[in-house]
Amino acid sequence: MAELLRLLLRVAEKAANVARVCRQEAPLFQLLVQEKTGDDKNKKFVQDFKTLADVVIQEVIRHDVGAQFPEMVGFIHGEESNKFENGLGESVTVTVCGTEAETATLLATVLDGDDTAASLLAKAIHQDPTTIDANTDGLTVPLSPSELGIWIDPIDATSQYIEGKEEVLEEGHLSPSGLHCALVLIGVYLRSTGEPVMGVINQPFNYKDPAGGRWRGKHFWGVSCGDINVCSVSRPKDGPVGKLSAVLSSSEKQVVKEALTSLCEPNKLIYASGAGYKILCVIQGLADVYVLSEGSTFKWDSCAPHALLRALGGGMVDLTKCLQSSSGAPDHQTELTYHQPRTECQGADRWANHGGLVAYRDCSQLRSIMGCLKGKL
Repeated sequence: MAELLRLLLRVAEKAANVARVCRQEAPLFQLLVQEKTGDDKNKKFVQDFKTLADVVIQEVIRHDVGAQFPEMVGFIHGEESNKFENGLGESVTVTVCGTEAETATLLATVLDGDDTAASLLAKAIHQDPTTIDANTDGLTVPLSPSELGIWIDPIDATSQYIEGKEEVLEEGHLSPSGLHCALVLIGVYLRSTGEPVMGVINQPFNYKDPAGGRWRGKHFWGVSCGDINVCSVSRPKDGPVGKLSAVLSSSEKQVVKEALTSLCEPNKLIYASGAGYKILCVIQGLADVYVLSEGSTFKWDSCAPHALLRALGGGMVDLTKCLQSSSGAPDHQTELTYHQPRTECQGADRWANHGGLVAYRDCSQLRSIMGCLKGKL
């Protein structure tokens, strides 16, 4: 498991490099921000570059994990399909090839012969990142890769990634929007139970290097398996103090906002973009809880950060199930799991967190949230 964690940290950094290259290299940036429709849309251009950037990142992770752990190949799931069809009816499957030149040739067929853009992207795909310092020495977890599955969200908060606002992250403060909300998420779960046991979060746009003006990232990781709970983020030394702080989506139901106002101080009801970033805010202690009443997140959004929360003594529950539970406390019935689709649903909806969710670091705070929302939803 330590070997798998080191690999995931490395491939997440490689994925982050791809995300940064797409914004920093002019030929790729132009493709990223332009979106033509109707008569202006190039019929040979396969879907849009935003989707391709997502898919390339996903396939980099899938390729590298599958190469080192072939027993996991059939259980590496992502948000995106890697099959494209252009306006001429030609089908292209995006994969990472054996060499940089072969990958560039494949990408050129997707990018309507734009060899410059294809070469830049292929170079980022095949470039190994510098060593990631994760302090995983001595970490042993009694699990085999054949027992595990993976969920990938290649770029969570894609709209923030495309818009590209360059907000400055203030230490100890949550920022509502900007490039820093865009995250690479890789979550590992047990195939038998669906429990999240390992998570890697890479924030490609954490800060700008003053020397060269290039973006630098930051990574977070956690392992939670049985008695083993290890996280790159420190647990808070003290228990909950004072009123709660909650992070929400700006589109959250008014009844939820009003109910939470009774628990939170006026300036402690905070809004932010991206499901992954909102959960990361809870992991970092920038907010106590993240509450979402809609079924608008998916397994790839929540699996990685859920593992970190578990390693910190918290977790993530299905809001609807928890409200229906007599105890209002987390248990194996209410915690989110990641191994079974909802067979009555179609497409991506099969993997939605349909009952909404609450991400928390402390069980007492979860009980407070459930108490104030009971009978309101």
